[in-house]
Amino acid sequence: MITVVEYHPGWPARFEQLRAAYAQALEAARVPYRGIEHVGSTAVPGLAAKPVIDVDVVVAGPDVEAASAALGGLGFEPRGDLGIAGRYAFEAPERFAPTHTYVAVEGCLALRNHLAVRDALRADDALRDEYGEVKRRAGVEAADIDEYLLLKSDVLGRILRRGGLSEDERTAIAATNRGIARRGAQG
Repeated sequence: MITVVEYHPGWPARFEQLRAAYAQALEAARVPYRGIEHVGSTAVPGLAAKPVIDVDVVVAGPDVEAASAALGGLGFEPRGDLGIAGRYAFEAPERFAPTHTYVAVEGCLALRNHLAVRDALRADDALRDEYGEVKRRAGVEAADIDEYLLLKSDVLGRILRRGGLSEDERTAIAATNRGIARRGAQG
């Protein structure tokens, strides 16, 4: 079983705390960044979610290493791209948990995926509610995170289409998600 809870109105404030800490670390290290985005289900008002704040720190490609080092200074441990091009995952120190924090290269498919899902669900209450119901059901039915991802895949494809991603992009995202499930999702 995967824990999926109803939307909590405190999630945006928690993101703002994370955003401020990350921005301070990046600025102190003089790392240019393009944005710090609240993504994932906790970024969508009214959507049921796993209670983990997902954050994308957006940088130009040449700044990935410096941004990673700045997060490392806060205690984040780099985990690499985990098979997802342009997106670098980190293990959060206890004081920042629960969060899935990533450094994402501006324009990469992983970032466009995160933003398209967030923005499509923010714009369409019916689709948001459908996705929430699928997440709740998958949370109860799934034996593990891999099965949870697979149970959400059909509705996620429709969300990505609504978010404006091309068929080729949606196919690439679906293949990446299947790869995550085969390897065992860890972040």
